[in-house]
Amino acid sequence: QDMIAKLEREHEAEATEKAYCDEQMAKTEAKKGELEDDVAKMTAKIDSAASRSAQLKEEVQTLQAELAALTKEQAEMDKIRQESHAEYVQSKADLEQGLAGVQKALSVLREYYAADGEAALVQQPAPPQKFVKGGGAGGSIIEILEVVEEDFGKNLAKIETEESDAQADYEKVTHQNKVTKAAMSKDVEYKTAEAASLEKTATELRADHDSVSTELAAVLEYYAGIKDRCIAKPETYEERKTTREAEISGLKEALRVLESETALIQRKRPGLRGGALRADA
Repeated sequence: QDMIAKLEREHEAEATEKAYCDEQMAKTEAKKGELEDDVAKMTAKIDSAASRSAQLKEEVQTLQAELAALTKEQAEMDKIRQESHAEYVQSKADLEQGLAGVQKALSVLREYYAADGEAALVQQPAPPQKFVKGGGAGGSIIEILEVVEEDFGKNLAKIETEESDAQADYEKVTHQNKVTKAAMSKDVEYKTAEAASLEKTATELRADHDSVSTELAAVLEYYAGIKDRCIAKPETYEERKTTREAEISGLKEALRVLESETALIQRKRPGLRGGALRADA
């Protein structure tokens, strides 16, 4: 009876232990899976934020290099335009001065030869033959000066047209550069802000990741302990041998006890029958 009671207590303890192990294993595995999912998601978000932030920083560096090149190009254009304009101003002044000189010379010559022609129409006593104007030579000089005047005028118109075109092209490119520079500057501003925001997000996620990882490590440690307690390990040969020898020894002892009790009962029964017969006689 003691042995039966002992076995019943052991069975009850094993049932209680199994229920505890099943509950703890289920809860721990569920928590472990939840935390592992959280860690994986956070890791993916951190990697994504870090990757995007690095990409934005590279784009900002490229934009800044392009802005520097654009600024340098505009400065060179400004210098060339200033030099070109200065040359234009000087050339224009020279041409206008030359043109004015030719026009003045033509005016003087035309007046001179026009006056000579009018004087010839008036009948006056013949002057002493000291100097005679060459009408043919004068006409040739005027024609030459008129050609020079025309050339000065053409050259003046040409450089004015070239200056106007150059200034228009300069203003057009300068405007385009300003628009491009403004757009690129805004792009740098936005990308820099976004990169900083992503870095902040990644930092916050890393803090959460560390916290969850610490919790997961504790759960894994507990899980290893509960598995060690609740999951039966394969016995070695020596352990199985010792267990079997103990079971055989216990069975032999139980058999010996049963045999002793049976023999005692059998010895008592004949005596009881004999006493009963003597009493009847």
